[in-house]
Amino acid sequence: MVYTKQYYVYIITNYQQTTFYVGITHNLEQRIWEHKNKVYDGFSAKYNLNRLVYYECFDDVNYAIAREKQLKNWHRQWKLNLIRDMNPDFKDLSIDIGLEPETK
Repeated sequence: MVYTKQYYVYIITNYQQTTFYVGITHNLEQRIWEHKNKVYDGFSAKYNLNRLVYYECFDDVNYAIAREKQLKNWHRQWKLNLIRDMNPDFKDLSIDIGLEPETK
């Protein structure tokens, strides 16, 4: 049996959806938990970015890195359109990965 590691590119936002953060991880559940619990001081903690609104899964880390870079360079409206295609109501998708969603 061949084991392939999964890599995730994700977008998180705050309750008001005023700011977005694009990241990459190999453990989406753990990384979102870290954002929600402000484990690290930084951009996401500063702007209270704790709502998972979009993610993609990749088997190849190079594709994941390329996609993250691509999304980071996108205009805000392009990111909004991408999120709306997958998640029209901007629900916190944390429940999809086994975490409690943020209510506010």
